[in-house]
Amino acid sequence: MLNDVKPLLTLRGLHKRFGPTHALRGVDIDLIPGQVLALIGENGAGKSTLVKTLTGVHRPDEGEIRMNGELCRFGRAKDAQAAGIVAVHQETVMFEELTAAENIFIGRQPMRGLPGFKVIDWARMNREAQQVLDEVGAGFASTTPVRELSLAQRHLIEIARALSQQAKVVILDEPTAALSHAEIHDFYGIVRGLKAQGVAILFITHKFDELFAVCDRYVVLRDGASVGAGLMAEADEPGLVRLMAGRAIEQIYPEVKSTPGETVLQVKTLSHPTEFHDLNFELRRGEILGFYGLVGAGRSEAMLALMGLNPEARGEVLIEGKAIDIREPADAIAAGLSYVPEERQRQGGILPFSVGHNMSLAALAGPRHGMHGHMSRGSWLSGLREKAFAEGMIKRLSIRTESADTPLSSLSGGNQQKVVIAKWLGLNPRIVILDEPTKGIDVGAKQAVYQLIAEMVEHGLAVILVSSELPEVMHLAHRVIVMRRGLQVREFKQGEASADAVVAAASGLVLTESAPAAATPMPAKEWAA
Repeated sequence: MLNDVKPLLTLRGLHKRFGPTHALRGVDIDLIPGQVLALIGENGAGKSTLVKTLTGVHRPDEGEIRMNGELCRFGRAKDAQAAGIVAVHQETVMFEELTAAENIFIGRQPMRGLPGFKVIDWARMNREAQQVLDEVGAGFASTTPVRELSLAQRHLIEIARALSQQAKVVILDEPTAALSHAEIHDFYGIVRGLKAQGVAILFITHKFDELFAVCDRYVVLRDGASVGAGLMAEADEPGLVRLMAGRAIEQIYPEVKSTPGETVLQVKTLSHPTEFHDLNFELRRGEILGFYGLVGAGRSEAMLALMGLNPEARGEVLIEGKAIDIREPADAIAAGLSYVPEERQRQGGILPFSVGHNMSLAALAGPRHGMHGHMSRGSWLSGLREKAFAEGMIKRLSIRTESADTPLSSLSGGNQQKVVIAKWLGLNPRIVILDEPTKGIDVGAKQAVYQLIAEMVEHGLAVILVSSELPEVMHLAHRVIVMRRGLQVREFKQGEASADAVVAAASGLVLTESAPAAATPMPAKEWAA
C-alpha cells in the first residue's frame, strides 16, 4: 500500500501571509520516499508560495516542517539544500556566459590543492557534470556555454543540478513545459529512476496526462488551503478539476465562430542561415493559424523574424498586399503585428513594474485607433486611461491580483502571462502572434485564454498560435502548419488529420505520399548556400 510507508518530509498546519494576502492556510502534506506527490491547483492557489517555503525562500508564519521526524527551520535557501531539498523550477535562471558544468556546480565547485591554496578542480567538475547530463539524456557536452543552449536543454541542466546534489526531496515545478514529446517520455524515465533511488518527489504540472503517468498521490490546493488528497489511481480528471476550481469546467475549448476572410499576411521564402528555411504561408482575417513542431523545429525563431528580432533572417512579408520592410520591432508593431513571447519573464514583462504599467507599455508610443484607444495624452501617460484599461483587462482575463498597482513579480506564472497578452490588446493589432500562450497555466486560466483567442478572431483579428500542446492547435486552429528541423513539412486543415498524423509529420517517423518534397530536412550549411 502506498500509504504504509513512513513519510520523509511532513508539513503540518502551514500558514504564510503577505500583508492582507493569506497565501497558505493550514496546509498539510506528506512526502514519502520512492513516491511522487502531485501538487495540483490553479494559478494563485498557493503552489509557488509552498515551494518557496519548502526551499527556504520564505519562512512559515505558523506550522512546522519535519524531515525524518526532526523539526526543520530554514533561514535561507542554502539550509533547505543542506537538508536535501532541491527544486527544479519552470523558469530557468542561469548564468548564460558560464558552461553547463559551471551552472550545475555553481556555489559548490569541487576543489583541489593544499589548505589555503585551493583552486577549482575543472577536470573533475566537467567529468561529474557530464555524468549527470548523460543520465538525463542531455546530448551536449558539459563544457558547452549555456548561451548556446535551447530552453529545453536549460531545463535538463536544472534537472542535472538536482541529481548532482544527491537530493532526498526533489521538487519538479512544471519541468516539462519546454520539452518535446520524446523528451517528456525520457523525463518520465528520469522520474522513475529517482523513485527507484528512494527520492521523495513533489511534482507540479497543469498537464493531467503527466499527473496520471508519473504520480502516485495528489494534494489539491485552492485559495491557499488543502481541499482534497488521495491516490492518483482512484482519481479522475473531472473530479480533480472540480477540486481545483471549486466548479466543473465542462468545455475547455470554446467554439470558434469566425470564418476566415481576406488575406492579411503573406510570408514568402522566409529563411535564416541556421534556424529555418523557405517558409511560405498566408494568414487570413478572422483565422487562427497553428504552428506545431517539436523543440528545435524553428517555430519561435520564425516568429521572432516576423517581429524584426532575428536580423539574419531574409524573406518577403506583405500585409494586406503591401510589402513591409521589417528591420526592427517598431516596424512590425507599426504594421499591426504583435507578439506574446514564450518566455514571459525575460521577454514579455518587467517584473518590478506594476500590473497596470506592464499593460500600458506597448501603447505608450502614441495614439492608436481602436476599441481601447491609447494610453498617452500628448507626451504624458494618462493615468486615468491606463487605470481604466488595466482594470478592464484584469476583469476580462480573470487576472488574480490585489490591484492594478501590484508588482508583476508577485503574480503567479499564469497571471503574469495574461498580463503580457493584455499588454498587446491595447494596440488593437491586426495580427497577434501567440507563442506558447498557455505554458504553465492551469485549466481554468487556459479556458480564459482560449475564450480570449476565440473573441479576438471573431472581432476580425488574425492569430498565429505557436504551441507544443497538440490539443490546442487541433481544437482551435483553422489550419495547422507542421515544422520539423527548420522546414515547413506539412499543412493540415481542421479535422483533416488525426493527432498521430500530426505528430508523425513533426517527428519524421512517417512520410506519406502526400507529403511535400521538402519533407526531408536540409543541413544548415545547405540553407546558407
